[in-house]
Amino acid sequence: MSDLAHPAPPSRLSRPSRREALKFITAAPMLPLGAFASTSLLSACATTTAGPAASGSYAASSFSSMAAPTLANPAAMATTTVASGLKVQFKDNSTQNYKLAYQPFFVTGDMVPDGKGGKVLAGGYYDILNKPILDTSVPAKTRHFFSDSPDGTSLLKLPQANVKGVKGNAVFAVVQFEYTTRDNAGEDTYGLLPSPIAVLTLDQDPATGKLSLVSYHNVDTSSVNGLWITCGASLSPWNTHLSSEEYEPDAPFAAQDKRFQAYSKHLFGAENVANPYHYGHMPEVTVNPDGSGSIKKHFNMGRISHELVQVMPDNRTVLMGDDATNSGLFVFVADKEKDLSSGTLYVGKLGAGFSIDPSAAGAGISWIKLGHAKSEEIEKMADTLKPSDIMTVSKTDPGDASFTKVFYNGSPNWIKVKPGMEKAAAFLETHRYAYLMGGSMGFSKMEGTTVNIKDKVAYSALQNIQDSMVKTGKGWNSASGIALDKPLIAGGVMAHKLAGGQKDQSGAAINSEWMPVHTKALIIGEDIAADALGNKSNPNLIANPDNLKFSEKMRTLFIGEDSGSHVNNFLWAYNIDTKELSRLMSMPAGAEATGLHVVDDLNGWTYIMSNFQHAGDWNALHGKVQATLDPLVRANYKDRFGAAVGYLTADPTGIKLA
Repeated sequence: MSDLAHPAPPSRLSRPSRREALKFITAAPMLPLGAFASTSLLSACATTTAGPAASGSYAASSFSSMAAPTLANPAAMATTTVASGLKVQFKDNSTQNYKLAYQPFFVTGDMVPDGKGGKVLAGGYYDILNKPILDTSVPAKTRHFFSDSPDGTSLLKLPQANVKGVKGNAVFAVVQFEYTTRDNAGEDTYGLLPSPIAVLTLDQDPATGKLSLVSYHNVDTSSVNGLWITCGASLSPWNTHLSSEEYEPDAPFAAQDKRFQAYSKHLFGAENVANPYHYGHMPEVTVNPDGSGSIKKHFNMGRISHELVQVMPDNRTVLMGDDATNSGLFVFVADKEKDLSSGTLYVGKLGAGFSIDPSAAGAGISWIKLGHAKSEEIEKMADTLKPSDIMTVSKTDPGDASFTKVFYNGSPNWIKVKPGMEKAAAFLETHRYAYLMGGSMGFSKMEGTTVNIKDKVAYSALQNIQDSMVKTGKGWNSASGIALDKPLIAGGVMAHKLAGGQKDQSGAAINSEWMPVHTKALIIGEDIAADALGNKSNPNLIANPDNLKFSEKMRTLFIGEDSGSHVNNFLWAYNIDTKELSRLMSMPAGAEATGLHVVDDLNGWTYIMSNFQHAGDWNALHGKVQATLDPLVRANYKDRFGAAVGYLTADPTGIKLA
């Protein structure tokens, strides 16, 4: 572990030995299959037809599931493996079978074209002056830091795109890089570096749908004081990339936070420059027709552990993931369509009946208004206010009845808001203030969100159902309305019914037709005793869901895992009508599935974007496979420093849902 005396954030602590130091270095030959593998397809899809989709309009589709790789084929466990298929049915009774395959744009650490005749480091880190940040932990191996953890990705097109070198259709992908796991010395570097974010210009072949990288543009984030731990992301209905800043720095105690101080030194050159109130917000990236990008932060959407947010079809209502212990269900309702700069923040309160049993009725949700604000006014508060100006926070009981006991990140706090500072508390100390106002702050790791528009249902991933959700867990509080008897480490997905006509706690109308009003479990995993491979969750069910995306056309919920209980993490497809769960792709052992984004139709082609993070990040779960897989993973992914950015497609031609 790093000598920085600071515990890892809650997501990382939920997995055993998540940041183990390197135990050994193995020089290994390159695998014969190269860095990526797409194994032979299931026999049901052996008749895949090349060329355009069959005639007739789209009717339905179904995926054929692949088996989980095993040590009988260690090479398949050490890379991205695809052995699944897609069958598309048309209204004229014709069908099209697709053999699925993974197509990378690059592995981080590659030198890729910058669009100006030169090369740039994929996933490279830069300081506030846009100078490379160097890893000097081993002087003889000094290098430009690059990420092994690409995450949120958006794929889009612009009406007047104009980028040199594009021969077919110009399309763009925005990719953010959450963190890097370790330095050359093997020390933990989680959260120590400002997260990069890039715009990729891609050349779409009109005949096959293949996407090829033309240029890589690193977005200048200096205007927003850099980015802090960017995790999941989504594409807004108005074609911008909605990013995230996860695990907001704990501002009242930032002066003792060695990790945040190291972040400040890497970004600004000094430990005491970064302001914790500048982080934990909602960044938004706009792509320009020339393949560049610009960024802004919305300070009025709550300073929480932003994960993957979902904008509803009204272009105003935003359901937000909150990846923390003692997290809440938050919704932001913008004043104007397609403009997040001003609006109202709400936190949900659960009624009776919350359950993670899919057969149970579930619980109602009411809404508490935390405040209304413009981003610019909260940003000014962030610039000028100290934590002590907003509220007094103690980690020990002051024995003063004017303080209120709340739970923050699994631990008790005693808080008192300073007179007149309610708005500042609502938007800069959102977790604590939401608890104070009566919100159900008892979820653990409420991660990705997405929406099923036709059925008016939203989905939220609970990566781990533990701690503050369990009566014996850390951070549990009866006020949350969540009182489970035991944890479910494998986690699950909740479904929220959406409706209008809602009122807040004061009786004021909420100006949205897309508020969650009821929640119940949709699909859950299953904890097991460790199997022969080491899995601690049933490998044939989801485990620790993180990224979620819903395809309206395919009526399918796509689920990416961030699992500390599956030896290999998987990408799944769950048809909400047939209830069929299909494994589509396996990530390298020790890696999590990230960057999930599904596009039903981009110039007629269908894409499932998918990345992964930190291949070979070994812990106790991998005790039965590490010795075999470590040299293979190192050979495939730059000695475990690299990770892939790419998409799930079909072979030999792309997918069309015509």
